[in-house]
Amino acid sequence: MISHGTLHLCPPVFSHYQTADLLQAKQAGKATAICSMNLGISSVEVQLHPDRLSFPNGITLSWEQIKEIDADHDNCFSLSDNTLQAIKAYSADNGRSFSLLPTADAPSLVIAGFPMHRIKQITPLCAADYMVEAISPCRGRILDTATGLGYTAIAAAKKAKQVITIEYDPISQEMAHQNPWSQELFANPVITQIIGDSALEIEKFADTSFAAILHDPPSMALAGGLYAETFYRQTLRILTAKGKMFHYIGDPDSAMGARVTKGVIQRLHAAGFRKVVRMPKEFGVVAYK
Repeated sequence: MISHGTLHLCPPVFSHYQTADLLQAKQAGKATAICSMNLGISSVEVQLHPDRLSFPNGITLSWEQIKEIDADHDNCFSLSDNTLQAIKAYSADNGRSFSLLPTADAPSLVIAGFPMHRIKQITPLCAADYMVEAISPCRGRILDTATGLGYTAIAAAKKAKQVITIEYDPISQEMAHQNPWSQELFANPVITQIIGDSALEIEKFADTSFAAILHDPPSMALAGGLYAETFYRQTLRILTAKGKMFHYIGDPDSAMGARVTKGVIQRLHAAGFRKVVRMPKEFGVVAYK
């Protein structure tokens, strides 16, 4: 399935990062406070009442709902028809749970209990910017092999002529639909989304059709095929003569990260890449055709 930029409006979304100041304002006896309805993207003034707070658009949150959000540091919550619900889903196809983990800015996608973004001493948005900077200058047609919440595709679309992004699981796309920070993924006409397996979809692209590739796969345990030499040969085939690929791997200072990095570099060379440069700040490597 291929989809192009179409506007999608998600319902109000909150996390504990928004509730702490509200509870302090209530305790201080204030009549108003500042609150975000979209996980910190923008803020509005809200009215504080004994039993609830009200937003300028008429939406309300009870103090019981606010306390529920405040007590849960592992989930983001959507509000629809005055009903508060944690943003969670389950994929029957692969037996994995999905949720949104709040951070200081954009949330991380959590699959089977594992965050899919860097969140220690960095935010998901900053990590996405690092990956895009690794293929600088980001121009022409870019392939993003693992959409997730779309942060990398969105960052690349600020500079690239076109971004093709592939997502394996439709549940991840549904998480993006409910995430305020992902809305440009659906609205930006520069971005084209494909639902499918990158290991198969990549075979459909013409030779030398991409200036760069952003390869941010899940762990080898979840997506071993995206670390295979056969896949790397396909990435080499679709890159232009001076193309390059950023490959996210993980913390190079960890024992697992060091082992995976060594194997990835060996297979990239075996696939035909002429040079592979370690990028420790970005937790990956850049492979040059």
